[in-house]
Order: sequence, then C-alpha cells, then structure tokens
Amino acid sequence: MPEGWEWVRLVSICLKVTDGTHHSPDNFPTGEYKYITAKNIKLNGIVLDDITYVTAEVHKEIFARCNPEFGDILYIKDGATSGIATVNTLHEEFSMLSSVALLKPSIGIDNWYMCYAMQSPYFYNTTRGDMKGVGITRITLNMLTSRLIPIPPQNEQRQISANTSKLIELIVSIEKSKDDVLELIATTKSKILDLAIRGKLVPQDSNDEPASILLERIRAEKEELIKQGKIKRDKKKSVIFKGDDNSYYEKIGDEVRCIDEEIPFDIPDNWEWIRLKNICNKIIDGSHNPPKDMDNITPFIMASSRNINFDTLWDLENVRYLCQRDYKIENERTNIKIGDILLTTVATLGRSCIYNGFPKNLCFQRSVTVISTDIVPEYLKLFLDAPYFQKFIFNNATGTAQKGFYLNQLENVLVCVPPLSEQTRMLQTADAVLKQLIRLEESLN
Repeated sequence: MPEGWEWVRLVSICLKVTDGTHHSPDNFPTGEYKYITAKNIKLNGIVLDDITYVTAEVHKEIFARCNPEFGDILYIKDGATSGIATVNTLHEEFSMLSSVALLKPSIGIDNWYMCYAMQSPYFYNTTRGDMKGVGITRITLNMLTSRLIPIPPQNEQRQISANTSKLIELIVSIEKSKDDVLELIATTKSKILDLAIRGKLVPQDSNDEPASILLERIRAEKEELIKQGKIKRDKKKSVIFKGDDNSYYEKIGDEVRCIDEEIPFDIPDNWEWIRLKNICNKIIDGSHNPPKDMDNITPFIMASSRNINFDTLWDLENVRYLCQRDYKIENERTNIKIGDILLTTVATLGRSCIYNGFPKNLCFQRSVTVISTDIVPEYLKLFLDAPYFQKFIFNNATGTAQKGFYLNQLENVLVCVPPLSEQTRMLQTADAVLKQLIRLEESLN
C-alpha cells in the first residue's frame, strides 16, 4: 500500500454494526414507515420499487436496535445478492430486515470511500468466499466486521471518493449514451425494413416489369405442375386485383369480395398483394409428436424455435438427436431444402432465417415452420422481418400456455410483392445499410 495507508479491521472504523429485525413483521403496500429488505439495496442506492410498509409500533421496536440514518452504509449480508453495499440517501426513518446490515462509519472515515472499498472486487470476493449456510447462505456480522480494509489519510479518502463518484457518473453517462445509440440503431433497422416493404427504400422505375406479370408466371408454373400431378390444385386459390373503383377485390372460385379493410398500407402501382400460400410451394410446420431424444450425439438433428435466431441457425448444441429411422420419418414432413425460410411460429414468434444447407440431416419440431417460396426468398424474409408482419404475427397469435400462429393463418397472410428487378435493387440497398448498422452495433457491444 502507499505510505501513510493502513490495514484495519472493519469493526475498528465503525461506531456501530448491526442488522435489521430477525423476525419478519407484517408489512403492507401502504403505511407509516418504509420496510427495506435486500431487494431494495442496489449499488447506486436504495430503490423504492415494490416497497412495503410497517406500522409505527413495529417500526419503533426495530428502530430502537437498528437505526439507519442519512449517510450510513447498508450492506446485503444474506442470500444471492450478498455483498452489495450502498450509502443511505434517505432523509427519513425506516425499518430493515436482517438480510441488510447497518454500518455507521467512525468520525474521520469518509462514508463514500468506505462504501467504494466494500464494493471493490477484493472486498466483495473475499467476503462472499466465506459465506456459510445451507438453505440461504449468509455473511455473519462477525465475519463482516473482521474483514480487513485499506484506509488512506482523511484528505485522500475524500479525494478518492470524489474522483470515483465522477468516474462512475462518466461510466453511467457513457452506458446511457451507448444504450441510446443501440436503441437508435434498432429503430433505424426497423425503419429500413418498413420503407422497403412499402416501396420507399429505392426509387420506382417505370421500366420494371410489373409484379402482376411475375405472379402470372408463377400461376402458370403451378398449373403445369398440377397437370403433371406433382402438386394438388388449391380449391380456395385466390386472385387479388384492383377494381375500376380503386378498391381491392379477391376472387375465390366464382365468389368476388372487397378486401379493402384487410389491406394494411398503400403500395406502388406496379406492386401486387397476394396470399402467402399463392407464392409458395410449401408451408409446413415441424413434428407435432417428436420422437424420443437419443442418449448420444448422432448426425440427425431435430431443432426447435430456440435454434432460430434472426438470420441464422444457432445454439446447435441444444437440439434433439434422432436415430436414422426416426429422422427419415420426420424429414418426409418438412423435407428442408437450401433457400427455404425457417420461421418460428409457436411460443417465440417471428424469428426467421434462410437455410443454407448447414447442418445437414435437419428436421424440426412444431414451433418452426418451413416455407419454400416461388419469389426471391431474401425478399420474403425481409417482409417477415419488417415491423408490419412482426406486429401482425404477435397480435394474431392464439393459445393460452403457448401462443401460436398456425398454418392456416400463415397461408392467408397478405404479402406485397414488388417487381422482380426492384426486389433485387431493394435487397442490395437494404443489405448494405443493415450490414453497416450491424457493424456499429457489434462495436458498441
């Protein structure tokens, strides 16, 4: 230690060391005196969230032995949060539970210096290392008061506490600024996606082939597959068009109805609205009755919504391993291909990624829906990530224990489709901007 400093036992620099009541009293949402427990003690002070109260009679009994005053040090000594120290900043009497210790610094000891010393990794780790107990571990008062603490001269104590306070304020300010920037990045990312699906991210080009022609090609290709017997005809196939009155109509079979109330926002004239099922050749969820997990690692993986993050498959150590026979049975249902979109539709809603071929031998539980689309999959994923769809899937999910957005709902979602060439320009622009935002986000984290 520097010259002029001394090691001392904590007890020797305190006028009083005690703890709150050992008999938890009746406490109420409102009352005469605040009742402070470990949950209210934080590094930056006393937090009055979820505060309860005791009667004047109960407080008088507790306060006679444990009388916290402004500037005293409060220290959590029982339970999981033991070791947190703070300075009392309340200018009023209150009662405390025994999970919190009260330390009154001696004259000549700067209370904030003493608090920062008790918050230091040295004091925190050595004190918590000696905790004892079976159900609830605790630091006894004798253990606490026997701790060694370095004490500098009084003037230096004040300098250290003042400088430390300034540094903490600066750190908090930096963290707040960082949080503000991260929030701005998230808002910007969301806005980019929102502009994209409304046709406002890149300039419109009158030379673009209209989306209506793209959809006609898709319908023609489906008709050919139906003739070949490769797919079945959808008896409820719909065609959405804009009438002479500028309203949107949907034709299903011989029935035509106005769907203006379903159209969520305006799109450019050369874009089209369509039901998701009409631009996909597969929308299927994973197993509703997954087979037993193998005791050992195998090459055959069954993943769930926990493994789908935005843009990637992850946490692949936490999956269900199948035998080859079970995998073949399950894979007949989803039969995932490169370029398929994986969308979480149960419990965790709306996260998606595009399958790139890794890992192989992959199938899914019910919480993941596999989508194979006839349009550019990257554009459809962008639409699914956009604020409109994220809000839509959340608001329309059903269920009690676990919310789900089920196949019939997903198949009938309205999707706005741009011209093919605009999809390409839009994706290039969005990708460039989002990559820059992600780099900035990663640098802050």
